[in-house]
Amino acid sequence: MDEHLLKINSIIEQLDGETLSALEAVSKIKTYKKGDFLLYQGEVCRYSFWIESGIARKFYLNENKELTTELLFENDLAVAFSSYVTQQPSQEFIQAVTDVRVSSIDNSSFQRIKGQFSALMELDLLMTEYYTMWLEKRLFDFHTLDASTRYSQLLRDQPNMIQQVPLTYIASYLGISLETLSRIRAKIKY
Repeated sequence: MDEHLLKINSIIEQLDGETLSALEAVSKIKTYKKGDFLLYQGEVCRYSFWIESGIARKFYLNENKELTTELLFENDLAVAFSSYVTQQPSQEFIQAVTDVRVSSIDNSSFQRIKGQFSALMELDLLMTEYYTMWLEKRLFDFHTLDASTRYSQLLRDQPNMIQQVPLTYIASYLGISLETLSRIRAKIKY
């Protein structure tokens, strides 16, 4: 996956002035306060959100219980993928966990300029592949690693997250109860 990130970064760094101008013309910087929603369940996901700073999460409701599916950090793309692609109502919420600054791009505008600039077509494909690989790894880890190992990996990848993300969200993301997370945390030395 690191190789894919290098390819993505390389394409971004090599975008010519005309492509960058077109991309900037359809991008908007937005800020959201902690607790604000970038997307509500039932809305069509018309924007992709590149997290410039802060933390967001994706979650859905199951029997009135919030189930966190993704924690999104700086340089992550926040999007309800199925809704974004099909332009059908989202099953997910996207919510700011901390104050968040994003670069948002309207789907229809991006589709239009993507057809005009081949580098954006390649970038879109690589980002879709990267998300698919990330999702596959998450699913594999979820089924093959114990909760303690998954928590340790999350801490390794996002060491400052523990001070900013409520433990209930972390437990939900890991697929465990808050009590189990407390037991795991008690065993791990920081």
